[in-house]
Amino acid sequence: MSDENLQPVFQIQRVYLKDMSLEQPNSPSIFLEQEAPTIEVSLDVGAEAIADGIYESTVTITVTAKVKDKVAFLVEGKQAGIFEARNIPADQMDPLLGIGCPNIVYPYLRGNIADVITRAGFPPVHLAEINFEVFYQQRRAALAEAAAGTPADTTVQ
Repeated sequence: MSDENLQPVFQIQRVYLKDMSLEQPNSPSIFLEQEAPTIEVSLDVGAEAIADGIYESTVTITVTAKVKDKVAFLVEGKQAGIFEARNIPADQMDPLLGIGCPNIVYPYLRGNIADVITRAGFPPVHLAEINFEVFYQQRRAALAEAAAGTPADTTVQ
């Protein structure tokens, strides 16, 4: 019985759309533009404990489309998931919350953002797959660099 209590547990409790906003500051005139918009995408992830062994993981995407200097639309979406994670080794918890959970949540967010953009009257924007492991490593390196107060590429001769 004590062996069962030590078994790692990881379960999805719920995946949900936490926030979604759409702005079209230059509609309807922007629909008359013939030029294709430029698209900028920004990404953020987060995780927090909400109860003992229960965590919320969030992925936030902001998509900004501009035609020349005018904003065609700006969409921000935050998709979240509630996950149960118990008896996970401490060194594996941060990667689980920073890589594993966002990998589960992100496909839902991609679909929701594409749907909102299409419903707004624009051609669909299909967001690329994201390698959350690379994003996690880059974020950790940036945090370590900021904590040290010096660039990570310091060499002693």
